[in-house]
Amino acid sequence: MNDRYVIGLDFGTNSARAIIANTRNGDEIATRVFDFPSGEKGVILDGRNPDLARQDPADYLEAVKVTVRGALSEAAKTPGFTPEAVIGIGVDTTGSTPLPVDAGGTPLAFQDRFAANPAAMAWLWKDHTGHAEAAEITALAGKMRPHYLAKCGGAYSSEWFWSKILHCKRTAPEVFDAAYTWVEHADWMTGVLTGTSRPETLKRCICAAGHKAMFNPNWGGYPDEAFLEALDPVLGRIRATLPDRAYTIADAAGGLTPEWAATLGLREGIPVAMGAFDAHLGAVGSGIQPGVLVKIIGTSCCDMMVAPLSRELPDIPGLCGIVPGSILPDGFGLEAGQSAVGDIFNWFVNYMRPENESHESLTEKALRLKPGESGLLALDWHNGNRTVLVDQRLTGSLAGMTLQTRPEEVYRALIEATAFGARVIMERFLEYGMTVERIVNCGGISGKNALLMQIYADVMGRPLEISKSAQTCALGAAMAGAVVAGKAAGGHASFTEAAGAMVHTDDKVYRPVEENRKTYDRLFRLYRKMHDSFGVRGYQEGLFEVMKELLAIRDEARA
Repeated sequence: MNDRYVIGLDFGTNSARAIIANTRNGDEIATRVFDFPSGEKGVILDGRNPDLARQDPADYLEAVKVTVRGALSEAAKTPGFTPEAVIGIGVDTTGSTPLPVDAGGTPLAFQDRFAANPAAMAWLWKDHTGHAEAAEITALAGKMRPHYLAKCGGAYSSEWFWSKILHCKRTAPEVFDAAYTWVEHADWMTGVLTGTSRPETLKRCICAAGHKAMFNPNWGGYPDEAFLEALDPVLGRIRATLPDRAYTIADAAGGLTPEWAATLGLREGIPVAMGAFDAHLGAVGSGIQPGVLVKIIGTSCCDMMVAPLSRELPDIPGLCGIVPGSILPDGFGLEAGQSAVGDIFNWFVNYMRPENESHESLTEKALRLKPGESGLLALDWHNGNRTVLVDQRLTGSLAGMTLQTRPEEVYRALIEATAFGARVIMERFLEYGMTVERIVNCGGISGKNALLMQIYADVMGRPLEISKSAQTCALGAAMAGAVVAGKAAGGHASFTEAAGAMVHTDDKVYRPVEENRKTYDRLFRLYRKMHDSFGVRGYQEGLFEVMKELLAIRDEARA
């Protein structure tokens, strides 16, 4: 039988990409990337409100055309490849990234009256304008529906579905009133490709619904109308437009429409898998299974684990949900993460603008420093804290600066801070009985920055593996396309089978250096003291020793 291929569409924060992968061995024979043209690197911002981050959904449609056509053109160079050999499509997006749509499923941003209104656009995952509404949801759920909170880590986030909708109602009522319902980007994208974007036919994915919108089969799906109307009476109208069932990535959203097939140059009717978040499909593309912690390191960081449905799991404070059928369809998906990683390094280079420095030059200089040599300690909260504090009103910090502090020392301290944040998350998993046997990393940074990966290994005290794919999220999406296509068509019968054929890790493994690990253990204790002092209400231990100990560690390292 001739080789068969699948397309993985990956929509990130600044760009989108399509890959074409061989279902037999996972070889990625073509890739095409499209930078979102709107706003600042694809993100629509507001200089008066640093919490605002939106995207133009028109960019998403253009991205599909450019990336798929481009990838098909590149794939044509592979002997034996034809577009007819493509048997399925998978899609991943950022999230929670909901957008308001009309009764036909068309984004309000496509209407002339709303074309320039950011509230009518997609509310990007890192939009934190709904922080007050998130606190309000947390407080009310604690009184009325504590079981809702228990399954999403004990606090609702401003990054999530309902806080964004409620904030829109209060700040842009004209948009809220015009919206028939709200749809996650992942669901809208698959609905568009399959002609099922009308609210009455649209399928919703479990990962978005379960992790970000308080959906759970145990209470009949989304939050009940009584709870939502207690928040605001008008939310009952939105709840009435939402289904009581959500689907996994093993389910097909539908078949590719004749219009999209003609536009892209593909066969009509090939199955499109249900969409999911980029982090979730990055975990799939990394071969996640029980005992494996997958870290997707990019502009932010997501930490994913899975557990069998037969296992009784505790509720874990600070996680972004424990959801049945999420990540892998036959298990519980557990999600955590950091609200900024690569974004912090970009902030330092692009906004602080150290003279004549770049990421490359700062990395090269930071590589020459020993752990603790700078005397600096940072907090990685430049975009708030997602896990374990679930508090977007926290901000970044840097302690230990002197008149001799150099840019490369700050740069390394920022990397170390994100590593300390990663260790906090790992320790939370361990604290509640999860077993971390392996750590696999993927995302743009993990394959490019050896300094960061070695620091992470030293701080976390564990070997770190790297996914071989440079586009692991898109590979996971392609694997979903292979599963919904099925074995008879040349795909796969399950994600276990797909992973066995299509997932590979790099030969390079970053192992902790014992001397470095000991120093970072000392620094991590100071980090936890700052972390808890600023982030945990009622924490009493003082910070007096922090600067003194940083100087002591610095002097020992320099000696």
